[in-house]
Amino acid sequence: MTAPCPRVADPRSPLLRKAALALLAVLATGCASIVGNATQRFADNLGSAVLNADDPSTVRDGLPAYLLLLDGLLEGDPENVGTLLAAANLNGAYAGNFTGSDAARAQRLAAKALAYAKRATCLEEDALCATLEGNPDDFAAALKDVGDERIGLMYGLAAAWAGYIQANRDDWGAVADLPKVEALLLRVVAIEPKHEDGLPLVYLGVLNSLRPEAVGGKPELGKAYFQQAIDASDGRNLYAKTLMAEFHARLVFDQELHDRLLNEVLAADPKAPRFTLMNTLAQARAKALLESGKDYF
Repeated sequence: MTAPCPRVADPRSPLLRKAALALLAVLATGCASIVGNATQRFADNLGSAVLNADDPSTVRDGLPAYLLLLDGLLEGDPENVGTLLAAANLNGAYAGNFTGSDAARAQRLAAKALAYAKRATCLEEDALCATLEGNPDDFAAALKDVGDERIGLMYGLAAAWAGYIQANRDDWGAVADLPKVEALLLRVVAIEPKHEDGLPLVYLGVLNSLRPEAVGGKPELGKAYFQQAIDASDGRNLYAKTLMAEFHARLVFDQELHDRLLNEVLAADPKAPRFTLMNTLAQARAKALLESGKDYF
């Protein structure tokens, strides 16, 4: 699960007018620091516009142009960590939500997202960078020395990595990196339990609900993480309930919990700051899960 994606805007829209003015100002000054600030500000605004969109089809059709735009911004400012993380987030969101049955495309975009997140990591944390391709124990040891102020970097890397593993779930080499992702997420929630309104907790809920308890899974811990995520967003994150039904309730064959959660999602208002697109997608997924649940239980 990854955080969602943007609509094609009218070229006269305030967002694009502001972006154009910002870029013109950048070109006029020639100041590298201003370039970095304007680029990151635009990337941040774009991410907010995506999360607040209520039409997934428009987002699906419009986002590729913005992905190319971010690529272009990074061509001119390749060491802008904020833009690298924004590009990682949006590429991962598209890979996870809008590639449909095109597995090869999802894998390409997820790999691109992870590459951007790793580049950002290597620009900020040399020691952690050196362990990215190593064993989980060395990675965890290096992670302990990363300062709490890098929480955004750690979460961005975790989200991109989780998306990459999801897109390559049949590749045991990719799956072997799950302990690194979990270590990142645990560090994030230890620093700030409600970071990103609980989204890291959703990831932890999924990770602990992938296998039955008999073969090493921790379904009750997964359930607890999902509930913490729901509480952290004051119930605004409908995806937390949808994924709790899909991963936990189905894992433990709890149809009553499964159906209750999904019906709550479908009855809720999807519009909420920073959750509208995610909630709209969650409702579509909840509807499909309810239907398939008739044969699952």
